[in-house]
Amino acid sequence: MIKRAHVRQFLAVVDAGSFTQAAARIRVTQPALSSGIAELEKLVGTPLFIRNRRQIRLTEAGGRFLPIARDLERGFRAADDFGREDDRQATELKLGLIRSVSGEFLQAIVMALRPSFAIELIENSESELRAALGSGRINLALVPLRSGERGDQVIPLYEEPLAMFVATGHPLAGRIEVDPEELAAETMIARRSCEFLDATSRFFTRHGVRPRFALRSESDERCLRMVAAGIGITTAPVSLAIEGIVPLKVAGYDFRRELGLIVDPAWAALPDVDPRLAHARDTVTAIAAEWRRTRVDAAA
Repeated sequence: MIKRAHVRQFLAVVDAGSFTQAAARIRVTQPALSSGIAELEKLVGTPLFIRNRRQIRLTEAGGRFLPIARDLERGFRAADDFGREDDRQATELKLGLIRSVSGEFLQAIVMALRPSFAIELIENSESELRAALGSGRINLALVPLRSGERGDQVIPLYEEPLAMFVATGHPLAGRIEVDPEELAAETMIARRSCEFLDATSRFFTRHGVRPRFALRSESDERCLRMVAAGIGITTAPVSLAIEGIVPLKVAGYDFRRELGLIVDPAWAALPDVDPRLAHARDTVTAIAAEWRRTRVDAAA
């Protein structure tokens, strides 16, 4: 018989992409996790994962089993919550968000949601947040939307370009646009929270730009403050601009992101959540429109 532990182990491997990371995430030993997955594969009668040194990926059967496992985990969570105070359960909101959201914008969004919900914030990568949303571990995800991603459970917020930022006193600060090759001698700062970090690295490498780095940090604020201090330059969404730095367009560097909220449909369908969320949606949309006008359009 398939047990909840089997489902949790299967989803942990899917979401983590490796047995080692999955074992750490659910706090079991790797041999115990491997044994559990082997038991599950025996129970369903087919391999669920293709294992090799580079990656772990689902077999065709594993792909078909994934939505079943997600539904089972939702059911287990609903059973765990059964009998709790309905109002407390309905008004809890677990909001997952990427790290590169402006603190000022996040503050405005949370203030709009707080009258209706008791809020818990969870920071993580986009892929981790989407996995958490799919398994019911969070209720809302503030993430970059994928191309054409729309629907009743998607609340588009705003779109913005990325730009190179330099200190206001930098020699290039007065330029409208520069070629990437002109940045070859510059010292850079790496925003580890950037969704386009790998793509940015590939872009500059293609143009022969292999800079030295003054800082690598998960903190956007620290990175941008160090740009203002003049020790390096960095790329960032234009809405993250602070005093003391100015955006600089780099020819061919055309990355953009659209942020949005994605809603867990099962949570949104709860009777006490639906009207609260509908009211909050209007307020959040208005906040995003004002943010786009004052911070994105003004900087772009």
